[in-house]
Amino acid sequence: MASAKCVAKGCAAPGPVPAGSIRLYSMRFCPFAQRTLLVLNGKGIKYDIVNINLRDKPDWFLEKNPLGQVPTLETSAGEGIYESPITCEYLDEMYPEKKLLPDKPFGKAEHKMLLEKFSKLTPLTYKIPMGRLKGEDVSGLHTELTQKFRELNEVCSTWQR
Repeated sequence: MASAKCVAKGCAAPGPVPAGSIRLYSMRFCPFAQRTLLVLNGKGIKYDIVNINLRDKPDWFLEKNPLGQVPTLETSAGEGIYESPITCEYLDEMYPEKKLLPDKPFGKAEHKMLLEKFSKLTPLTYKIPMGRLKGEDVSGLHTELTQKFRELNEVCSTWQR
């Protein structure tokens, strides 16, 4: 991985993605982009990162992802792929040496359903500290987060190793 640079409105677009590599448009603290980063690292895929200032996005970024969100992948062929579950599945299919998802359709569906169910954890991890900063009562959110982690722990303990 090359070092990450951060870009905002007015910054020039990066050049083409080198052959044999992939580019991840990210934001340093975005948990959704972290999913894609985990897959890139776990599979040993060569990549570089361009961190986007999401509050002051460069205009050219909207050509890469019309939603203006991260993560977004760009291939050396200029293809753009976005939304974290989609980027992860794309990487799993394009780099099949280390499979993330099972081959059987039901196994794949099970994994995707778990991802969907537990993706609700991410917003809670932000709502709690932000609520505390605003002086709000976050005890209900804290209870919900604790319960979700308990459920996740139970699911993980049933997986075959």
